[in-house]
Amino acid sequence: MRITEILDNNRQKRCFSFEVLPPLKGNGTSSLFRTIDKLAGFGPLFINITTHHSEFVYKELDNGLLQRSRIRRRPGTIAIAAAIKQRYDIPVVPHVICSGTTCENIEYELLDLQFLGVNNLLLLRGDKAKEDSRFVPTPGGHEHTVDLIHQVEQFNAGVFVDGSTAKNPGEPFAYGVACYPEKHEEAPNIEQDIYWLREKQRLGAEYAITQLFYDNRRYYDFVAKARQQGITIPIIPGIKPFAKLSQLSVVPKTFHCDIPQELAALAAQCQSDDDARRLGIEWTTRQVRDLYDHGVQNIHYYTMSAVDSVVEVVRRTLGDKQ
Repeated sequence: MRITEILDNNRQKRCFSFEVLPPLKGNGTSSLFRTIDKLAGFGPLFINITTHHSEFVYKELDNGLLQRSRIRRRPGTIAIAAAIKQRYDIPVVPHVICSGTTCENIEYELLDLQFLGVNNLLLLRGDKAKEDSRFVPTPGGHEHTVDLIHQVEQFNAGVFVDGSTAKNPGEPFAYGVACYPEKHEEAPNIEQDIYWLREKQRLGAEYAITQLFYDNRRYYDFVAKARQQGITIPIIPGIKPFAKLSQLSVVPKTFHCDIPQELAALAAQCQSDDDARRLGIEWTTRQVRDLYDHGVQNIHYYTMSAVDSVVEVVRRTLGDKQ
């Protein structure tokens, strides 16, 4: 079932979904499954699984020189999607990204997912490499999400990267994309961001999930502008509570989102991780209740380093609503 169909079937309820990371190489799945176990009982509509392709790391040699090599820290997105689907019977949405991979490798990902019966995707460009000043596509890969969309649409039509055709194209993929209420860090302005979201919708994107934000007005303003520009697909708000003192300064820099003055003033009073965690839960609970009260159907949570906080927010906002 497509994500939009799942949303439509549950449109009379207040719902949520969440995102998980594949475990670090060698760590096994126990921690991941504990995360899902904590949230599964609240009835999530779907679970997103991030994708992390190889990246360059630098190792100092005995002679003092640096050796550059590629390493992939979080393999297994496809296998994790299959494991979650089998273990929990919850729809899964693996990320497929441009960063660090080629069109041919993406095609193999699509084939593997199709074999597994996983037909919902989130299509993303992915982050630029840490050492690059701007995004640089892998040779033989894509530079923009719209290019990735074209490949998926071509695959859905039964045409491979090399131009050959599939004897049995199989069930087509449905997919969503990302959007940015406070604009993507590389976009010149919010209008350009909205233009590209409209283009992704035109090409076939069925919904969008936002980058995290802490000021609901930014989300409401973004949705209003998007609707004015003809964007009709669901725009699902992405939310992440603060859970550690360090996140109060790191998260805005990493995700390029502003902190409302009221939250900044409260954050300045935090003296410990426990203080920050309590603030994160209280603020996010308020955010989520306001979003639901404004007619938002589904909240999408980013759980990394904040699982227990997300569980508490879901308990407070949905525990008595189901």
